[in-house]
Amino acid sequence: MTENTVEPSGVGPVAGGHLRAADSDRDQVSTVLSTAFAEGRLSREEYDERIDGLLAAKTFDDLVGLTRDLVDVRPAPATVAPVGPRIDMVAASDETDRMIAIFSGAERKGVWRVRRRIESYAIFGGVDLDMREATFESPVTEITGVWCFGGLDIKVPAGVEVRDQTTGIFGGSDVKNVGEPTPGGPVLVIKGMAIFGGVSVKGPRPAKRWGATALSRRSAGGHHSHH
Repeated sequence: MTENTVEPSGVGPVAGGHLRAADSDRDQVSTVLSTAFAEGRLSREEYDERIDGLLAAKTFDDLVGLTRDLVDVRPAPATVAPVGPRIDMVAASDETDRMIAIFSGAERKGVWRVRRRIESYAIFGGVDLDMREATFESPVTEITGVWCFGGLDIKVPAGVEVRDQTTGIFGGSDVKNVGEPTPGGPVLVIKGMAIFGGVSVKGPRPAKRWGATALSRRSAGGHHSHH
């Protein structure tokens, strides 16, 4: 039965397993075997048998079989630098994305493409834009609209810069939990009028932190009653 030639982490060749093993490579394998024996993962008989194999080993392939079940042979996960929201202008559309909600609702969520211009109108209704999994088609996205007895709710991923330029008439806007923008990341500009309505922009929910007061209340088993 042919064994896979996957080299254990830290024990094995950088190149092909057919290469001759050096004394330093045997020393590494000997350390692995001794540690496994000390931890009880090898019996005395197994340890002696593998040491005999180590002394007879000539190539890296010979060494691999001695430690395959003792070390993690899976490749180390690639280190990926954190990135901000994705901007893809290759297939960008010049058309305006219009969303109208009159006594109803309209939404965009999941994986979708955020166009450069979005028009949003809500009259006794609501428009929901969830951009957390979306791809932005432009470095700057402009949302314009009117929200009358209705609202616009936007969820953005971390790294987006939000510029709120809305005007409120018996209404208003609220931007929270957005955090610091990613350099070169998307910019979201919101322009329009909220009349007896509102615009809400929310970033990723921050991790919950127990303050000293909350901890003391919890440890004391105290609860507040709401009337």
